[in-house]
Amino acid sequence: MCGITGVMYFEDREPSPSLLQAMTDVIVHRGPDDSGFFSEPRIGLGFRRLSIIDLREGHQPLCNEDETVWIVFNGEIYNYKELRSLLIGRGHEFRTHSDTEVIVHLYEEFGEDCVKQLRGMFGFVIWDRRRKLLFGARDHFGIKPFYYLLDGRRFLFGSEIKSILAADGVRRKVETESLMNYLTFQYVPEPLTMFEGIRKLPPAHTIRIAADGSIRIGRYWDPMFEPEQRPLKDYVEEIREKLKESVRAHMVSDVERGCFLSSGIDSTAIAASMKAIEPIRTFSVGFAGDNNETVISRQTAEALGTEHYEKVITREDFFAALPKAVWHQDEPVADPSAIALYHVAELARRQVTVVLSGEGADELFGGYRIYREPQALRPLAWLPRPVGRLLHLLARALPAGMKGRSYLLRATTPLEERFLGNAKIFTEEMKADILKVGRDRLGTYRNPLQIAGEFYAKTRHLDPVSRMQYIDMNLWLPGDILMKADKMTMAHSLELRVPFLDKELFGLARRIPAVYRTAEGTTKYVFRKAMEGVVPDFILNRPKLGFPVPVRDWLKGPQGDAILEEMRAGGIGDFVNLDEAARMLTRHRNGQGDYARRLWTLYIFALWHSAYMEEAPLRAFAAG
Repeated sequence: MCGITGVMYFEDREPSPSLLQAMTDVIVHRGPDDSGFFSEPRIGLGFRRLSIIDLREGHQPLCNEDETVWIVFNGEIYNYKELRSLLIGRGHEFRTHSDTEVIVHLYEEFGEDCVKQLRGMFGFVIWDRRRKLLFGARDHFGIKPFYYLLDGRRFLFGSEIKSILAADGVRRKVETESLMNYLTFQYVPEPLTMFEGIRKLPPAHTIRIAADGSIRIGRYWDPMFEPEQRPLKDYVEEIREKLKESVRAHMVSDVERGCFLSSGIDSTAIAASMKAIEPIRTFSVGFAGDNNETVISRQTAEALGTEHYEKVITREDFFAALPKAVWHQDEPVADPSAIALYHVAELARRQVTVVLSGEGADELFGGYRIYREPQALRPLAWLPRPVGRLLHLLARALPAGMKGRSYLLRATTPLEERFLGNAKIFTEEMKADILKVGRDRLGTYRNPLQIAGEFYAKTRHLDPVSRMQYIDMNLWLPGDILMKADKMTMAHSLELRVPFLDKELFGLARRIPAVYRTAEGTTKYVFRKAMEGVVPDFILNRPKLGFPVPVRDWLKGPQGDAILEEMRAGGIGDFVNLDEAARMLTRHRNGQGDYARRLWTLYIFALWHSAYMEEAPLRAFAAG
């Protein structure tokens, strides 16, 4: 895994060495082992390398035989050996044994359709010297990031936003629409970022920039669910075999490997599959208290026979790491578990360079508890729409907290309005109270309902659970889960691989009927059946915890006052009503409601603003 950067000018101007150096130096954490550059009139490519495969020959930027195709590539291609054999059979000559060179020759052979041949995680850019165009791509699920800025005279790109900010003349300004959506989602959905003008290339998309600056973006793959009614046992057997094969493919490397291990079934399934192939090391973190995941993960490690490492994160550890972790994120992601991930990555990097992890299983197999809601609401699902609307109005009139009120409200709210993904922090009504900017746009901006609605419109033929999973595949997974997975591990020069997010495995998961995903009062039912005999029995039906962080309790103590002070010092007073934030904290402490997630969302925005809207902190973290 590595970091890529670069610039394309729309005139015969060659990028300066100092520009490429600055853009590349700021992401040295992504690749401490090597760096490389290529430049000529119109184009400059920069690269930082973390050596994983072909340790001696994998230097980048890399080109074809006649130097007409140049590439910088971040990621891993798991079917590169098969593709290499195919290309050799078609007359291509290779100078290295790297997966990077395979992409170069695939581009020569298939053009922009080369991405359809790839199995893996990737963000790359190819400079086509003959055609004077730049071609880029991001992997199917969005495992690897790809950011860019188009300003009329040049196209800047990078694995991280901080590379783009290192270029001369890039203005830093908060994108108001992104802030408004962040307050609901706890992340900024693609294609926007929190920086005005800087964009994310969405997952499963390619981008082409011509010499005149014209740009074309297109989707090459869609994670659509297509349920097929087949016997449960068929799916159970296929999941077991497909996962085993995916784990084996994801273990290919020339460096030490390990596995993150929580108290749940997903990471345990990965660890058990790895252990069946070779001795492995596992890594866990937790917090003191009733939900300390290290207790269960230690028992799991003993049952599997792994070499296990663990750490209990104190409140002091957590908040000491927070500012630098937020800097590494590039954008605010108000998921407290990101900081737990930062710590487990730091722990793992002391022993290994590559880790496998369980991200993606919930989205593929229906693992979130919210996916059981359609079944729970079924008693009222038959109501005609007019009757449902009337009942909804009556429910709203009931006193807050009254038993049954919440159920009636959700049961009479259409799926497209009640489910926007795994986070819904601030409603539009709440934003009217907390926002200082954008309030006049609350009824006109591209809001969360419209963002999710674009995906709902494509799934009208599907059952509610599949529709919810499709929303999470396109929003929650790339925006939260994979963003924090990449940034928190790369902060420590650790490559993270996610065997569940394999296009071959998804090809099976997309066909599993919803009745096999949520059944028998549990989630991921078919997956749990597939893992019988693979993972320890005490893990099979454990409920999902997901790095439980005691933020709710911390806010009730002195830490709540410290957080409020940091909000005031973060320069966000022009954006949000900090007096309302203080009232939220008071109500939280008085037991008048749970405001933890809302306060945390504002706090992370404040830390991000402090790190990125001023020069000094940016330089300090880059140097550290």
